[in-house]
Amino acid sequence: MTERAFPVPDAVSLPFWEGIAEGVLRVQRCGACGRHVFYPRAVCPYCASSELDWVDASGRGRIHSYTVVHRGPPEYRDEVPYVVALVELDEGVRMMARLVDVEPAAVSVDLPVEVAIQGDPRLPYFRPRSSE
Repeated sequence: MTERAFPVPDAVSLPFWEGIAEGVLRVQRCGACGRHVFYPRAVCPYCASSELDWVDASGRGRIHSYTVVHRGPPEYRDEVPYVVALVELDEGVRMMARLVDVEPAAVSVDLPVEVAIQGDPRLPYFRPRSSE
């Protein structure tokens, strides 16, 4: 079996990964323009300020788009089919992640989801919300 690759934190993304290790989804928020930012970066993409702080995200969002993977890379072939989704968080940023605890046929655009941090190493996944 091929060994899986996992993200390697750098100076900019380290607070995100530390949050995930603690079971908390964090995103950046710009102190100058007030907008949330994801993926982690050193400068706000909206106003070019470097005043980016880390805040705990709600972990809630909706499916913006998704795909069902039927032919995965060798290290994931035993898990197909699985869903990879672009999730729009309540904070307004979009994050790509796998969906868990749902059959691919039950996934749809606008499906309410919540973060599900799991695994070793811990990674952010999303699952359908149990209730609105």
